[in-house]
Amino acid sequence: MSEVAAFGSLLKLAVRDPLRSLLLFACALLVAGFCFAVAVIINGASASLEAAEEKYGADLVVFAEGAERDTQGALLMGAPVRAWMPRSTAGAVAAVSGVATASPQLYLATVQGSPYSADSSLVVVAIDPATEFTLSAWSPDTPASGLGDRQTLGGMSISVPNQDEPISVYGYELDLAGTLERTGTIVDRTLFVTFATAADMLSRTALPTEQGFTIPADNVSSILVKVTPGADPQQVAKDIGLQVPGVSAVTRSGLFDSVSEQMRGEQAIMLVVLAVVLALSLAVITLVFSMVVNERRREIGVMRALGATRTAVLTSLLSSVTLLALVGAVVGIAISALVLLAFRSALTNAFDFPFTFPSTTGVVVFVVAGLAVALCGVLAAASVPAYRVTGQDPALSMRE
Repeated sequence: MSEVAAFGSLLKLAVRDPLRSLLLFACALLVAGFCFAVAVIINGASASLEAAEEKYGADLVVFAEGAERDTQGALLMGAPVRAWMPRSTAGAVAAVSGVATASPQLYLATVQGSPYSADSSLVVVAIDPATEFTLSAWSPDTPASGLGDRQTLGGMSISVPNQDEPISVYGYELDLAGTLERTGTIVDRTLFVTFATAADMLSRTALPTEQGFTIPADNVSSILVKVTPGADPQQVAKDIGLQVPGVSAVTRSGLFDSVSEQMRGEQAIMLVVLAVVLALSLAVITLVFSMVVNERRREIGVMRALGATRTAVLTSLLSSVTLLALVGAVVGIAISALVLLAFRSALTNAFDFPFTFPSTTGVVVFVVAGLAVALCGVLAAASVPAYRVTGQDPALSMRE
């Protein structure tokens, strides 16, 4: 009971001035919430990119000339592609010296709010089972080479309520032939179908017009290339650009380097915003707590005159602000986590790169880090005016 009474007394002390207490609470909330969100986004984006680069089986990506950004966005984000190449281009690419395999792909659609995806969207991509080689790392038990008409391979986020139930995409039914292993990339929310199935889908559904464009017949969005052992991917990319008209080729490192560069820039902006929030919050805390201790100057002088040590007075002053900071930080992290979960897709689109949520261990680490930053920051800011006032002569403090 004594501990409960002590906590109640401390809580009353913390909120004795509601407006100033609210300011301190809000500052701790902002610092912890921003710290947690920035840490999760930066860590999740880096983890997604590392997973994509590690398991991306193609050495080169070939796309229509001038469509670099569209194709990159489709491969990494599921963004719409509005630039295509004739499917016969894959044969021309395969004929270039140094090319071992050239496998075409066609972006079909991104379906929002699909009941078959644990994510907020579902991407549909057509592949050529005869030449497909990038999915082998994720589907060892269900090779893409065995994919038939009206069948689909789905990422880890794709599922059906009943095992025998088909997946409906704009009214077109697909049988889920297999589920890929988790990749931490767009593959997790992608359905892969054959080109024959894609052609049948396009002829039977309103899918293209609903997305504002019509896919030309017998065209592809990109061609994934595996080079022969010992060949230089950079040289093969140059040869493809010279020998095959109307296309550009990018190496795997070049594809991910551009994303990494963009990611670093946006992460730097987030860190700057976090630093500004932290600096402003600490400035507000210092100002508010200066007003608090100045108003309690006489009370502090009496406590010192009665024999209270400076450490005891400091502890008394900072205990209330510590409680406010702790509660505010917990609320801030909770709000931040809910926002990240609720607006994950919007944030991914806004930053233009994917990010995955960390593991349970990672979440715990980021929560502790957010709490530590908030508590240390608030205590450091509040200690400055508190230390200054408690160091004054007790008699002088009681006269003021």
